[in-house]
Amino acid sequence: MKEILEHLRALIAIDSPTGFFHRTDDYIAEVLQGFGFEPTRQNKGGVAVELGGSGNPLCIAAHADTIGLMVRRINADGTLTVAALGGLHPFYCLDANVRVYARGGKTYTGVMRRANPSVHLMSDEERDAKLDYEKNLFLFLDEITESEAETQALGICCGDCVAVEPNYIETPSGFIKSRFLDDKASCAILLALAKKVGAGEVKLRRRVSLLFTEYEEIGHGGACIPEGTRDFLAVDIGCVGKNHYSHERKVTIGVKDASFPYHTDFVNEMVEKAVENGIAYALDMMLPRYGSDADVALRAGHDVRHGLVGPGVLETHGYERTHVESLQATYRLIESLV
Repeated sequence: MKEILEHLRALIAIDSPTGFFHRTDDYIAEVLQGFGFEPTRQNKGGVAVELGGSGNPLCIAAHADTIGLMVRRINADGTLTVAALGGLHPFYCLDANVRVYARGGKTYTGVMRRANPSVHLMSDEERDAKLDYEKNLFLFLDEITESEAETQALGICCGDCVAVEPNYIETPSGFIKSRFLDDKASCAILLALAKKVGAGEVKLRRRVSLLFTEYEEIGHGGACIPEGTRDFLAVDIGCVGKNHYSHERKVTIGVKDASFPYHTDFVNEMVEKAVENGIAYALDMMLPRYGSDADVALRAGHDVRHGLVGPGVLETHGYERTHVESLQATYRLIESLV
């Protein structure tokens, strides 16, 4: 857990809305090199690495990109209208602190607020209106700017990346609260596995590769996978909520999502490993809004058995929460498969 949490803290601290991948790729590649591996960069963003082993090739993937925002236009009063990158819904952005990465290299802070943010000044209609990036939820910069021209003079323009502050917290009881546990918690788990393989503490019984993708949140992260892969395992969040079995202190084994059922034989093998090793798990369907890099691999035409596992996470795509027991259970199940 110490290794997992160290990488999780480091990854959460790196802003990486989908498409804004350079710093996360740099971190992942540097860590893998430190373990004695030779990672490669994907042209579009993402890092792949062969851990070794032979026969029955398994690729394990987690995505390092997160949901975020992008500047759409500068308004007459100097505020910014933004567009979502992935599924970051307006109701999860109200009062969120953000960072704007301007193309000129400067970074500015700001906050997402209602167009008329003071409750004392709101009409009942304004107070009860559905939040919408176009109509009533805007980015207020922490700069002296009250006009379109003054904001333009800062070097901010359409297409600039906007990252939301994650607010990472670890509690004494083992809970972890943060935005973007989806899916940096899984990336941290895979880096911990790589360290143990590199140190000879885990002996591979099959050929294993890791893939850290950068475009899962918009639907094409797992399109390019290592040649010859037989089993493709996406490590992503299990959604904790009403009418679902995922749990914050268990590993979720996915059986179906909004696109496809996962490969029956692969699912059964993971259940057997969980039972054999006394790992707390939950079988679950992620419905109605869920997809994974394993789905993308199938759509890209790869002939693989596809599966999904991951830590149980509450309030997905919002201010998420999981528990160290869930991270540990996820790690143990993955280690049992290699």
